[in-house]
Amino acid sequence: MEFNKIFIEMAKIFKAATAGSLPKPSWLAETEKLWPAWKDSGDALTEKKKESAAMWIDAQEQSGIDIISEGEQFRIHFVHGFLETIEGINWDKKTSMGIRNDRYVVEVPTVTEALKKSESIHAEDAKFLRSKTEKLTKFTLPGPMTISDTIANEFYADKAEMAMEFAKLLNDEAKTLCNEGIDVIQFDEPAFNSFLKESIEWGMDAMEVAIDGLECKTAIHICYGYGIEENLNWKKTLGDQWRQYENLFPAINQSNIDQVSLEFAGSRVPPELMRLLPDKEIMAGVISVVGDHIETAEEVEKNIISALDHVEAERLIPCTNCGMAPISVDVAKQKLQALGEGTKRAAKRIS
Repeated sequence: MEFNKIFIEMAKIFKAATAGSLPKPSWLAETEKLWPAWKDSGDALTEKKKESAAMWIDAQEQSGIDIISEGEQFRIHFVHGFLETIEGINWDKKTSMGIRNDRYVVEVPTVTEALKKSESIHAEDAKFLRSKTEKLTKFTLPGPMTISDTIANEFYADKAEMAMEFAKLLNDEAKTLCNEGIDVIQFDEPAFNSFLKESIEWGMDAMEVAIDGLECKTAIHICYGYGIEENLNWKKTLGDQWRQYENLFPAINQSNIDQVSLEFAGSRVPPELMRLLPDKEIMAGVISVVGDHIETAEEVEKNIISALDHVEAERLIPCTNCGMAPISVDVAKQKLQALGEGTKRAAKRIS
């Protein structure tokens, strides 16, 4: 990258990013599903994953996104994609289990022995991402509490003990990804707002283990979930204001995490709660991931300017509310364009 281009990147007021997954195209996997089936196998599947990741890297760059991810194109699901090669998990022993505090029931594998990781899981994916862009990069990993809520346990004393073991494996993996040139490692913890008490009691301790010693930036993504029916029904029970984070944010602010990703657009989370995170960079969701509404650049600009009532510009990272796996490729691309253009408009407005 030329020096003047580097200077321009550093001088940007806002650096737009995505919160996680991007949709898989129909030639790679089933579409608009959280747990899609691959359309191929072996080397052919590997090449299609690379092709899809390259497509999304290019789409982000063309849209003006500044922190680039591979859109989780190399894994079937944001949790189980990390678990596929972990030893101690019996994939043949499926357990029907309620997750996210029994919000929905899924068939999950079972931990039956001590957890071990003999090699990196995502190093090649990270190398691919790093080779395809000169911009800042981000790689997402599932958080230890969320993993423990998405797998059955027949070996450890409880979820907390199992989460600590996963945290150690995540830490080792994250260090490898940092060494491959990834700039931001984001840990996804949607389970936090399902288990707020436990998040404070041991969830944050596990997160500290996961980020220990990392030399790249670290982020945590907490949210009210994808725009699927189970989550939408659950949100209807939460009242007019979603203040669940009020007790959690002070604990996060005292942690060593650098960035916090949370909903803002179309959310009932009171925006003033962002003020409880004065020492963190805030990835404020200015793009909704519920439904097929495509925001205009003006809407995104308005959301960013509104967020500035609660967080300084230098700490604000315009972002999507959550991952976009369950929506269509076309809608996701248009949302990326709105995010990039709206971010530029907001930066110009305050400069």
